[in-house]
Amino acid sequence: MDTRELKFVLNLLGTPNYRAPISQVKPNNRTKAAERDSICRTLRDRGIVDCSEEIVECRIAPPGSALLRLDTSRLPVTEDEIAVLRACAETSILAKDLDLPSDRRQVVLQKLTERGLIKAEATRIEDVWLTNFGLDYLHDDYSPKGSSLDLSLDHLNCYLQFLRRRDGGAPSSQHPEDKQPVQPPVNPQRRLTEKPNDADIWYVIEELDRQLETHNYLPIFYLRERLQPPLTRAELDSALYRLQREDRLELSSLQEASHYSPEQIEAGIPQDIGGPLFFLIRN
Repeated sequence: MDTRELKFVLNLLGTPNYRAPISQVKPNNRTKAAERDSICRTLRDRGIVDCSEEIVECRIAPPGSALLRLDTSRLPVTEDEIAVLRACAETSILAKDLDLPSDRRQVVLQKLTERGLIKAEATRIEDVWLTNFGLDYLHDDYSPKGSSLDLSLDHLNCYLQFLRRRDGGAPSSQHPEDKQPVQPPVNPQRRLTEKPNDADIWYVIEELDRQLETHNYLPIFYLRERLQPPLTRAELDSALYRLQREDRLELSSLQEASHYSPEQIEAGIPQDIGGPLFFLIRN
């Protein structure tokens, strides 16, 4: 990492759960937004951080234009999605100018983008967070060199506090099944009311893992509590298998059942041989 990237990461280490609005983690007060976002995307491409992005401007893609020429009443698209496609059919449009409720706008745009029906002309990074890979890299592998780094004592303090928290926890060699299951937060987030897509599910897994501190070994019953409904059990299982085929998720079987209740074990995905698939591991 160069100096700017290191400052960006150290600023993240000083935030709750290593996550913050991107405006709070720029390397210094003189860093422009475009440079800050470029640093974030570079670190994201290397797997050290991840971020959420909003679509600011979009235009229709050829498959979207083709869809509008069909009888949309017989296609698996919603009225909101059709409205977006029509709004950007002739020229690109700003997201804020779409006639959609603000709380649904990004959901619709993201789904259309994932299906290849529109293309994002401009995006804006909202939140950024350190990935598990990034945390492990900082703790186990990162070795700074040189003498030209312009770091403050606040940066050093963030790194030292991070090391103390990591070293004060359970040793990494401890198998997750040897730990007592973590109880859900007292005020868990409300259930989703709209069926999430595969990307939504992956991010819910990431969020639950962070909240419950399951160290990238999330028992599946937590995900079922969050997503069933709106998803059925079969729909969620199918989505998890798709994420597995895309190498974004691993499904691990339960070997030691003594730490979990029969209802929690029942939430796993049964297998013909061995215990049920029970733990979710993000790649």
